[in-house]
Amino acid sequence: MLSFTKELKKRRLRHLINWDAIPKHVAIMMDGNGRWATRRGLPRTAGHFAGMKVMEDIIYVSHKLKLHYLTLYAFSTENWKRPAVEVEYIIGLINQFVTEINIHRFNENNIKVNFIGDISRFSEDTQQLMRSVIDSTNGNTGLTVNFAVNYGGRAEIIHATRAIVAKGTDNITIEEFGKYLHTVDCPSPELIIRTSGEKRLSGFLLWQAAQSELWFTDEMWPSFNEYLYYQAFYEYQQRKNRA
Repeated sequence: MLSFTKELKKRRLRHLINWDAIPKHVAIMMDGNGRWATRRGLPRTAGHFAGMKVMEDIIYVSHKLKLHYLTLYAFSTENWKRPAVEVEYIIGLINQFVTEINIHRFNENNIKVNFIGDISRFSEDTQQLMRSVIDSTNGNTGLTVNFAVNYGGRAEIIHATRAIVAKGTDNITIEEFGKYLHTVDCPSPELIIRTSGEKRLSGFLLWQAAQSELWFTDEMWPSFNEYLYYQAFYEYQQRKNRA
């Protein structure tokens, strides 16, 4: 009965959303995997695995809804401070995700994949897997999925500033600065979603978020679903309509 009620709510919400006016670029802070698992008496790694499965679902929902860009905060520069076993498991999930099976699915659905952040800290095998999925999906023209890995907004801004200084550019405008960011090939997100009840950016897309709408939910990432995604779109549109 509960799932039936949720389905009715989802259908009703679908009718309330203007699907011609949803954001072109959505960014998501997939937060709360470890806490989701701990509250269920499970190891934190179980939360990361459940979170990966939800991430897969949201990617294909985004594709179905014809979003242009989806940026997912998968691994921050701060995540290296976690226990080594947990870090190793998360990186293993990244390796697992960018396998030939998922590359085939991405190509079947015309999805382009990119990684933003400093991937040089990962092992050569992991870097090669990342480069492989980038190369294999580079010609796709549908949804672009940006995985933010070993990413930090402050580090990105410093990286861009150093590149500009090295080039000797004098006329530094907002548009010019944007050319040196990791997201140079996509517009800034109109909507940023964060799960788990936290209400801060935590270094995510600091430059790009200047004009973004922020939407928060208390649900942990492994509990995120299509209905909550629709709810974020609906509330985003209500805000834009009031502007």
